Amino acid sequence: MTHPFRTLLAAQLMAGVALVAAPAYAQAPAPETVSSAIAESPDSGTMKRADKDMLRVLQTMQELGVKPTESRTVEEARTQPTPGDAAKAILKSEGKDPVALMAAMKVSKKDMTYPVAGGTQAVRVYTPEGAGSAPLPVVVYYHGGGWVIATIDTYEASALALAKKANAIVVSVEYRHAPENKFPAAHEDAFAAYKWVLANAGQFGGDPAKIAVAGESAGGNLAANVAIMARDGNVQAPVHMVLVYPVAGTDMTTPSYVADQNAMPLSKAAVGWFVDKTLAKPEDAKSPMLNLTTAADLKGLPPATVINADIDPLLSDGAMLADKLKAAGVKATHVSYKGVTHEFFGLDAVVADAKTAQDVAARDLKAAFGTSSR
Repeated sequence: MTHPFRTLLAAQLMAGVALVAAPAYAQAPAPETVSSAIAESPDSGTMKRADKDMLRVLQTMQELGVKPTESRTVEEARTQPTPGDAAKAILKSEGKDPVALMAAMKVSKKDMTYPVAGGTQAVRVYTPEGAGSAPLPVVVYYHGGGWVIATIDTYEASALALAKKANAIVVSVEYRHAPENKFPAAHEDAFAAYKWVLANAGQFGGDPAKIAVAGESAGGNLAANVAIMARDGNVQAPVHMVLVYPVAGTDMTTPSYVADQNAMPLSKAAVGWFVDKTLAKPEDAKSPMLNLTTAADLKGLPPATVINADIDPLLSDGAMLADKLKAAGVKATHVSYKGVTHEFFGLDAVVADAKTAQDVAARDLKAAFGTSSR
């Protein structure tokens, strides 16, 4: 059986396709709500469509020598500069110290571990300072990186922002990566981490009755699957899901995959590269865990906030996931931001819409926790 993503990537190469890889919420401009229908265009034109903040990040990434993910080895992809590195470079060019800015957020950090098959994995616990002695709500956060690259360090800005803005403890989860550990290793670890948090929240000042899940990109897929596994395993459900540009299907012919096939920093070919490294066998591509929009049962899941970037192959995934959640009787909010790309969410230090998106996530988390007045 031919691997569907290998077939796709080979077809692209044969066709010669270019592979390129805050203010309070009440004061922020309202994000644009989108439907599943997205206009197609022959080329993503990322640089022309990006707003000035996002454009500066993309240009800085080019200056740092970032290459398309699909042209890199796994080790090269794991070690090349990230959008977060570009943000730090921009701040330094403005005479600002990224480390000092993070410290000024007044969020403490503690590294811990949780058990997984064959050993342990790391978690980093972020706690807003000055929150008092009462237990705080907890957000179990899963980073992105296509299940192959990136770490809790790479996505620290997102975790810090959620802790600060939602006034909650954020447990940022590391998990086994492909290709060393094939699908569904990351999903197994994600659920193990969630159950560990349920059992151990009191150790780090968390309220085990108020636990949500959140994730970006591949991590958004993990967060949604954790909610599904909790439902199916008769485990306490998260009170809310924040799914930021989630991977929700393996169909790479959706409108945004067509319109944004050459988008930066995530292209259609890059997604194919990630999936090729992740799947253990071709039939894994049909798994409901990877096909939330077509094969998964979404009934009985907690309310969801789905956040997307307008210049992103995964825009259709997010829109369709929100639609399917609603069809299953789940309360779901979907917002998308124009002029920004995949990975914008953690760039609040340099991208204005990242602040707005974080405010939306924090607003909905606090509502789910019953702490909106704090």
